[in-house]
Amino acid sequence: MRERPLYPPFRRYGARLLSTALAVALGGCSSTPVRMVSHELFGFGGAGAGKTSPYLTGYIGNVVADEPQAAMAARDVLARGGNAGDAATALGLALAVTLPSRASLGGGGACLAWRPGDSDGGRAFVFMPAAGATTPEGGAPVDRPAAVPMLARGLYLMHLRYGSVDFNETITPALQLARGGATVSRALAGDLAAVQQPLLADAGARALFSRNDGTVLAEGDSLVQSRLAGVLEQMRAMGVGDLYNGALAASFVAGSQGAGGGLMAADLRGALPSETMPLTVRVDRMTVSFLPPPADGGLGSAMAFRALSDGGQGGTVGQQAVAAWRARATGTRKAGDLVAQAQAMVDSGTVSGGGMLPHLPASTSFAVVDRHGGAVACSLTMDNLFGTGRVAGSTGIVMAASPQRLPPPLLTAAIASQGETFRAVATGSGQNDAADAVATELRQVLAGQKPGERPVTAEGRINAISCPAGLPGGEGSCVGASDVRAAGLAVGSD
Repeated sequence: MRERPLYPPFRRYGARLLSTALAVALGGCSSTPVRMVSHELFGFGGAGAGKTSPYLTGYIGNVVADEPQAAMAARDVLARGGNAGDAATALGLALAVTLPSRASLGGGGACLAWRPGDSDGGRAFVFMPAAGATTPEGGAPVDRPAAVPMLARGLYLMHLRYGSVDFNETITPALQLARGGATVSRALAGDLAAVQQPLLADAGARALFSRNDGTVLAEGDSLVQSRLAGVLEQMRAMGVGDLYNGALAASFVAGSQGAGGGLMAADLRGALPSETMPLTVRVDRMTVSFLPPPADGGLGSAMAFRALSDGGQGGTVGQQAVAAWRARATGTRKAGDLVAQAQAMVDSGTVSGGGMLPHLPASTSFAVVDRHGGAVACSLTMDNLFGTGRVAGSTGIVMAASPQRLPPPLLTAAIASQGETFRAVATGSGQNDAADAVATELRQVLAGQKPGERPVTAEGRINAISCPAGLPGGEGSCVGASDVRAAGLAVGSD
């Protein structure tokens, strides 16, 4: 199934913050990279400069993602001794290079993280693309409003809590792919083909995504992004904060305004991700955690999973739950109440007033499990294929579409644990039934089926990893799978 753009050719459209002060001080608005741990993956900086970490032998973990090169980048991080937080961060940043149609630095998403010792289901990190809060005066017209870029800060906060190396180490794979040239994958080629005419109408996008003869790049072509490589190099040297309150921020704002995106410096400074508790369902001595609102696809998956666990058929329970949630006046709720209200809905197991969802923005998902049983699952979006379809000036960053006049994307992920052991993870993308797809897939693998054996819904695409014997300790039982209808990759130990 090829996802079409949300609307015809880029037409005009208009929780609680836990320790964000610390995240801002260390990485959100600082120009100084922060050393967080004990070892280096790629030998940049410090006493290990010029050296690389040796590859591990034996079981290193599993990676599943919609784009193979990004998946391999994450596997390499695991092989060099990084944990799930390190590998997931590297994967998310690599997707900004290899799949900018769904995961540019201009976009955002949400991640769920768990490690042995997290008795409460782990933590959720929400950094969905946000609308700009200000309107520029004068200058270029705002004919295609852009979203505030959230990906870098969101991944930084998740990595701050669950990573094990310097954040700047996780930038290296993406930098190498941008500078050396990524191969256009089947996933990216499909997205390019779907929107080629309106996409190539923009000069900046045309310079990136077209061949010399003016046609759009195809599978197997090389995608070199020198300007984006410069941004990644600057972030690695100066810190993530430079994209929000430094020279990179100034360049992005200027590029946004020049491309009709209309973002202001204050929009970037105020772009704060949130860290909060996940939604949880406890069944069969297991704790299953789900992304919480505003990533409400997780709510849909929790409701559908509970229905399946109670002996129901599932069906469209997830979609109906999301539709019911969105039909309520969510904008009037305090951010701190969202998770509690959604958890109460899950606990009751009751969906009232639900219906079908409209066509939703495209997304992508991935999951990583390390050898110690740590797990991270993320779902990312541009709020439209290629977002606004325009590039922010000299930064080479494809801008996400402002969510002001768009239905929210359906972002969903779930992690199952049993005491101190990891059992399974599932993430989903696609359309209306992605939440139901994640719930069904997770229920099946926990019941003993191998992940990805068959499509579970008509349009939802899953990525899943299962360790029936648990991690740590049951390494030999672990297996991952990407949806058989998609163009992703599941990779683990050799």
